[in-house]
Amino acid sequence: MSRQGGVDPMRPRASLRTAVVWEVLRGALERRAKVADRAGLDVLDTGGGTGNFAVPVARLGHRVTVVDPSPDALFALERRAAEAGVTDRVRGVQGDAHGLLGVVEPGGYDMVLCHGVLEYVDDPAEGVRNVVGALRPAGSLSLLAAGRGGAVLARALAGHFAEAQHALGDPDGRWGSGDSLPRRFTAEDLTRLVTDAGLRAAAVHGVRVFADLVPGVLVDTEPGALDALLRLELAAAEEPGFHAVATQLHVLAERG
Repeated sequence: MSRQGGVDPMRPRASLRTAVVWEVLRGALERRAKVADRAGLDVLDTGGGTGNFAVPVARLGHRVTVVDPSPDALFALERRAAEAGVTDRVRGVQGDAHGLLGVVEPGGYDMVLCHGVLEYVDDPAEGVRNVVGALRPAGSLSLLAAGRGGAVLARALAGHFAEAQHALGDPDGRWGSGDSLPRRFTAEDLTRLVTDAGLRAAAVHGVRVFADLVPGVLVDTEPGALDALLRLELAAAEEPGFHAVATQLHVLAERG
């Protein structure tokens, strides 16, 4: 996990939350750059906030445009890009998924990241159509959203059985009025959204299958536990049986 360009930009405990997505994303960028015969790609990060993915992607040599509704987040992004020495490859634009094609070039990007956005937009189908509209003909979409089954499992293991049952039967996967997320998805939900928008789901991965359930004290104090858990997360991510209990779900989608 410490190799250059790997999970390393995300740092120890945070890497448990980002390892799977980063590995898939990095591989997809490498393949896309090879096909396009260009070292640097044009990447759009919708809802990219302070640059958790944008800055590491820029460090790989790609040009990244981050669209986010928060001025504070974009200011933090600018500072983070400067600290990483990639200011010339990171651009922040204020906006959201609803008006995306009004603030960025339609059909102008080799890859679009849509991470943690669909949970909050009024119309997820419209949100996916907008990000797809920003893709070039051979572009790829990295879609990350909260998983319904992961919330059910987490509430049950915390002893909140009624809330777990509520989330199981709720159309949006919410466990109650105190739930901070407007909606969650199944792998089938996300696959259908990208298919309806004209893309093909090339890969589906479960994210944070175990990381949110393992006691933090074990990861922090047991020698080698963090690396072992990272390896387990990466191995389980591709197994369809674990998608139903993942905290998040990641879909890599392509045209054709």
